Amino acid sequence: MADLRVDLAGVPLRNPLLLASGIWGESGDSLAGAWDAGAGAVITKSIGREPRPGYANPTVDSWDRWGFLNAMGLPNPGIDEYPKEVEVARSRGVTVIGSVFGHDADEFAELAEKIAATGVVGVELNLSCPHAEGLGTEIGSDPTEVEAITRAVVHRVRVPVIAKLTPNTDDIVALAVAAERGGAAAVSAVNTVRALSINAKLRRPTLSHGLGGLSGPAIKPVGLACVWQIYRKVKIPVVGVGGVSTGEDALEYLLAGARAVQVGTAVAFDGIKVFTSIRDELGRLLDEMGIASVADVVGGAHRAA
Repeated sequence: MADLRVDLAGVPLRNPLLLASGIWGESGDSLAGAWDAGAGAVITKSIGREPRPGYANPTVDSWDRWGFLNAMGLPNPGIDEYPKEVEVARSRGVTVIGSVFGHDADEFAELAEKIAATGVVGVELNLSCPHAEGLGTEIGSDPTEVEAITRAVVHRVRVPVIAKLTPNTDDIVALAVAAERGGAAAVSAVNTVRALSINAKLRRPTLSHGLGGLSGPAIKPVGLACVWQIYRKVKIPVVGVGGVSTGEDALEYLLAGARAVQVGTAVAFDGIKVFTSIRDELGRLLDEMGIASVADVVGGAHRAA
């Protein structure tokens, strides 16, 4: 069977499937559950300086498996409480990547340093949440800010730094190049697409916050296009995100240039065992193609183009 192991910016993964931040990462036990189901690594919820309750319900809306809209408001217990959950997961042998969000470079650096001290193998910077005022996309759409935040974090931690980029911009490649200049070991593309649903009977937005972020199969072509473009312009690895629910989806991202992929909405639809089915299907597809390892397929569509 094809070798599914992959090196992501110096982090060895047993397979290229990562649990996406914000899905199933509330506790150490849930992180370990994703690992036990077959994830190659898990990414924690995005953690901030202080506890944050998030927005009032309703916070999610979905449509027949093709799209999942949410505006959670980055709920989390805060950086002082969450490390105990990381320890639970690490005690069970899980490869954990920490995710943090902040208002500026100093806050990102402070939080990254604290979560790195828990023993995570890398830190992902949430520069791309589309519905949190003063956070995420609002600072992550500016290449200058992306570079400055990334550089500040890289100077404070000794683990690989991954910048998670927003698709809600006119030039995601410029953001990836800025992250690379700032010292990022990799970039993740993409976070959710800013979107809105309306309840016609109530004559108001479906979500309490109004605007939300769209994920799931509906945004896979967006994610693929972003990975394709970024792969051609940067030397650091790219992590593909958006609509991965089958082994074929994962393979498409690898062919577009992704070194690994994140799985999120599929967990909400199909449960945590989706990691098992994606992993097994990806292995079968590589075998059928006569490809010996994941590394041999990364960027393959560019060579054929």
